[in-house]
Amino acid sequence: MRFELFVSLRYLLARRKQAFISVISLISVLGVAIGVASLIVVLGVMNGFSENLRDKILGLNSHLILGSTQSTLGDYDHLVERSLDSQGILAATPFIYYEVMLSTPTGVKGVVLRGIDPRTAGTVLSIEKDLVAGSLTDLNISEEAPGIIVGQELATRLGLTLGSRVSLLSPSGRQSAAGFSPKITFFHVVGMFHSGMFEYDSSLAYISIPEAQKLLGFIDDVVTGIEYRVKDIDQVQKTGEHLLETLGGFPLYVRNWIEMNHNLFAALKLEKTAMSIILTMIVLVGSFSIITTLVMMVMEKTKDIAVLMALGATPAQIRNIFILQGSLIGAVGTTSGFGLGLLVCSLLKRYQFIKLPMDVYYLDHLPVKIQILDMSYIALAALALCFLATLYPAKQAANMQPTEALRYE
Repeated sequence: MRFELFVSLRYLLARRKQAFISVISLISVLGVAIGVASLIVVLGVMNGFSENLRDKILGLNSHLILGSTQSTLGDYDHLVERSLDSQGILAATPFIYYEVMLSTPTGVKGVVLRGIDPRTAGTVLSIEKDLVAGSLTDLNISEEAPGIIVGQELATRLGLTLGSRVSLLSPSGRQSAAGFSPKITFFHVVGMFHSGMFEYDSSLAYISIPEAQKLLGFIDDVVTGIEYRVKDIDQVQKTGEHLLETLGGFPLYVRNWIEMNHNLFAALKLEKTAMSIILTMIVLVGSFSIITTLVMMVMEKTKDIAVLMALGATPAQIRNIFILQGSLIGAVGTTSGFGLGLLVCSLLKRYQFIKLPMDVYYLDHLPVKIQILDMSYIALAALALCFLATLYPAKQAANMQPTEALRYE
């Protein structure tokens, strides 16, 4: 064992008259451990929220959208077939997107109407998984009126149940002598979905593409665009570029989930960064307690330091003794904090004992996701702060003159 490490361990494990120093060292370890554990838990929860929210959004929306500067796409079946040959594309489905008014005897609500292909929509969107009543195939069953699938929150607000009759008011009406009259089409509720996202569940409805074309007054067989599910959502930008190359470019364009939700995820990233900085201050406080520990140790061990230097210990060796001592405190605190933080995260993930009100949040528990990059950042930040905290006391100990230290002993 190296001389410096041996002396550092002896000082840290001091007993009898130096027991107070050991207590201060323990407090320093606890300060660092609590700071590290807090960082791990908070970042784990924030990562969990971000991933959960992303999965919810990408379930209701596609990874990639193909559109045209001419507002609509014709010959979309051919485009879907060609798209599936593009690199990174797993599934595709056409869609129509429009805003209409939904009217029932109990109220009127503006909704986002999505015309979908029931055969392929489930391969791109999570609508099939989110259904709590009915099925997508019911959209194609037309008896007295075509079918519509609405969100559970929207159904609750307007008092809708399976089989309820609703009317959709489209802006594609006609001008008459009495003024403009909107086009009204009646639908039967054939399904309800619950995504867990209030904004979607309260303002989104699905009908089949042919019925959407009739409602909106499309003369030709056209759609608003084509939605895609890609192999790697983090490489969606490159996948979109390959798709445009495959389909020929202008007037076609693509938009990906990152662009469409940029503000939301940028805000989450900023919040995560701010919380990281704030919680790093806890580790910084723990590192200040290391400074206190080492300063008291230098004062307590003045005679010992002088004797060691008189016996031939160099200033560099004295400095290394206290640097090692502070670094050991930081390493033990960081390791303990890691264990505590990961334990709390595991318990939160497994038992979900912290419940959230469903009327406020879109989920009922704290989601947790541990990322290796965050763990590396926390470990490096904690060890770096603890190391920096050792420099001043170690320098003071190394600059001590043996004669001055022993003069009054």
